[in-house]
Amino acid sequence: MNEAFELRFHTPSPAAAGLVARIAGYRETGAASLAQREAASLVVPLVISLGSPFSIALGRAPDNNDRQPSFAAGLFAGPVFIESDGAAECVQIDFTPLGAYRFFGPAVAELTSAMVDMEAVLGPEAVRLRQRLGETPSWTRRFELVEAFVLARAFGAGVGNTRTGHPPSPEIDHAWRRLTASRGETRVTDLAGDIGWSRKHFVQRFAREIGIVPKTAARMIRFNHACALAMQPSAGDWASVAADAGYADQPHLIREFAEFAGETPTAWARRMATPGAGPLRDLA
Repeated sequence: MNEAFELRFHTPSPAAAGLVARIAGYRETGAASLAQREAASLVVPLVISLGSPFSIALGRAPDNNDRQPSFAAGLFAGPVFIESDGAAECVQIDFTPLGAYRFFGPAVAELTSAMVDMEAVLGPEAVRLRQRLGETPSWTRRFELVEAFVLARAFGAGVGNTRTGHPPSPEIDHAWRRLTASRGETRVTDLAGDIGWSRKHFVQRFAREIGIVPKTAARMIRFNHACALAMQPSAGDWASVAADAGYADQPHLIREFAEFAGETPTAWARRMATPGAGPLRDLA
């Protein structure tokens, strides 16, 4: 275990497949403050704070007004800056974009490029969950409680035996899967035509259920693919990464890193390789 923090991961059960990408537990064990910059991610996090809240800001360094207690955050096409005081502790659920709509419903669009208090999004039941997690010292039991909460809200029966959750439309489900399978290479016009919708209607419905328009989603998918390629031991130079990820050239890749990571590809790679630099990166 790192002297400054404890980090635990929980692989979601098959029942949560496609809904949750990962559940993690994080506890700071040192007195020193920590800071991290996160590049644009393809997960929608729900952070349940059990210690000091993080200070988080989108696209800029946080200040004293940016302390975030338990919150949900939507997709954001830019870097996220996170600071903590050495006493932070949380459980984080990373939803897939399709899973986020099933869990949060239409509120997904309100979460885009924002961080919203957990109670405002999920109501009193989220507060009760936070209290139970705070009373439970075992990470294993905490993960069980969180996954049960997620599954009940996404798939369980509500009042009058009605189903809760908001399944994404089959058309958007298909479009998202095709877009990710192509690493962001499928054109928006082709996606719309594939499901028989006009381009305008498709873009509106996609943004309503995913939180961002399909063109932005395609760019974020391609960017994350480039990051994954760059992290492989067999990765070539940045020109090779750009070509393999489908960019027109290396300058195109550099521009995307400036927007989505807030730094150059070389600076990003150097930071990723720094020992001990990743506790909060791993959570984002």
